[in-house]
Amino acid sequence: MTSSVSAPAALPRHTGLRAAPTDRIAQLALVAITALLLMGLLAPLAALLGQAFAPTSGAEGSAFMRFVRYFQSPALLGSLWNSLWVSLMVTVVVIPLAFGFAYAITRSGIRAKGLLRSISLLPLLAPSLLSAISLIYWFGNQGVLKSVLNGLGFDTIYGAPGIVLAQCFATFPHALMILITALALGDQRLYEAATALGASRTRQFLTVTLPAARYGVVSAALVVFTLVITDFGIPKVIGGNFNMLATDVFKLVIGQQDFQRGAVVALLLLLPAVITYAIDRHVQKKQTAVLTARAVVLQPTRHAATDRFCSLLCWALAALMLAMFGMAIFASLVQFWPYQLGLTLSHYTSGLVDAGVDTAVFNSLTMAASAAVAGPIVVFMGAYLLEKTKGMPALRPVLRMLAMLPMAVPGLVLGLGYIFFFNAPGNPLNFLYQTMPLMVLCTVMHYYTTGHMTLVTALKSIDGEFESVSASLKVPFYRTLWKVTLPMCLPALLEVSRYFFVAAMTTISAVVFLYSPETRLGAVAILNLDEAGDMAAAAAMAVMIAAISCVVTVLYQGLGWWLNKRTQAWRQR
Repeated sequence: MTSSVSAPAALPRHTGLRAAPTDRIAQLALVAITALLLMGLLAPLAALLGQAFAPTSGAEGSAFMRFVRYFQSPALLGSLWNSLWVSLMVTVVVIPLAFGFAYAITRSGIRAKGLLRSISLLPLLAPSLLSAISLIYWFGNQGVLKSVLNGLGFDTIYGAPGIVLAQCFATFPHALMILITALALGDQRLYEAATALGASRTRQFLTVTLPAARYGVVSAALVVFTLVITDFGIPKVIGGNFNMLATDVFKLVIGQQDFQRGAVVALLLLLPAVITYAIDRHVQKKQTAVLTARAVVLQPTRHAATDRFCSLLCWALAALMLAMFGMAIFASLVQFWPYQLGLTLSHYTSGLVDAGVDTAVFNSLTMAASAAVAGPIVVFMGAYLLEKTKGMPALRPVLRMLAMLPMAVPGLVLGLGYIFFFNAPGNPLNFLYQTMPLMVLCTVMHYYTTGHMTLVTALKSIDGEFESVSASLKVPFYRTLWKVTLPMCLPALLEVSRYFFVAAMTTISAVVFLYSPETRLGAVAILNLDEAGDMAAAAAMAVMIAAISCVVTVLYQGLGWWLNKRTQAWRQR
């Protein structure tokens, strides 16, 4: 008996696959996010370039002659040199100190590591101007330790000495976070092998620890250099007659209304940031994994001599930071420095109200809250669409490039570009100029890269099988996003929201050209109070912003604890 099996019918052949309606929604969202970044980032930079190279009548009619005139100006060329050597000086001072602090936190057996780390991150919660104001009260013409400064051979704190010290305080936590990450992981087997071969602790440090952390050291150095060379708040308050590129941009645009020359200086300010960004990207490509699949995670061990040195270094640095904050708080409470040292709240009440700073604080809270809501939504959607959806392959590299570009653009340059683009008469978006939504957009664009990298890291930790299974079951992507991906990413999303809030409260350079009298911000009001000679009110304003940032940070931690308890139980064994 024989049986025959009929051949299966041939499957229909398709020349292409049609995207599902839900895929079309994802692609439209991808286009929308790209368009937002083009409008909020690339278009202002293009307008800045156009302004710098635009021909004009007169001796500097051509763009080439405009740059030649700049480099022939001794004062402006001196600003370029001042910016470079001050940035290098701060980097040389901060990196060894931050590395020692990070080593103590991650590799030593000292006590109170959590407290020390919290103190070290305090400068992130305050405007950079707070350190400059505190130094003036410590070492200024009527400072408490003026004689000590003179004994060290310095005539005044104003100028390069004050800028270097204030920048060290402001940039230290940025370098510390990178170096703690670089030193947090290590392979115990390497140190055991070195010990078995008779290598001393010093030799192990030089041959094992430093090579493993070299990429973190380079990244931290580039970040510090970029932050110093692009900051203008500290040089503006304590710089005196010591000019830098960032202050030149401010003076040319605000003081002289010379927008074209200001654009030229802004391009020179952009160049070091772009170079350091390119170096950092090149270094990251060569970075290799510290931990392999067979690695044993390094556990800190106690060593009496090393622990004593690490403890002394950490507590000395923590004391200096607390002294900075303590002096700012004390100065804001003193009646009339240095003659009437009685304590009063007048600088927080009548002084601030008379100066209209109460409105500025409300504006800062409004902008920070808006950025804390809008920023994570925009950044998360951009990161999610890049990592978890498919389609439109030609557009994806553009979006990735735009997402990483803000890291190389100083806030002062971006803010100046916003003037040229959004204040152009022919731009239909001209109505946004000097409004709160535009300042929120500028802040989100300025800090976009950090949030993007954080959320991409969180999304990459989620297995792509979730999306594959959802697609096979014909579940719309937005349902998987809502039910699976978003709950898994809530801790990272909350951290990004907190980052945007604190950054918006303390930022100055990105919005200093964009505010109006009705939308003046608290951090900008510090500059105005300092220019008016009301240093005590400026200190009060800085302390108030720092206090608000501290309170909001604590609230975010409480909210994070509650959300983790409600939505992250799956993370527990």
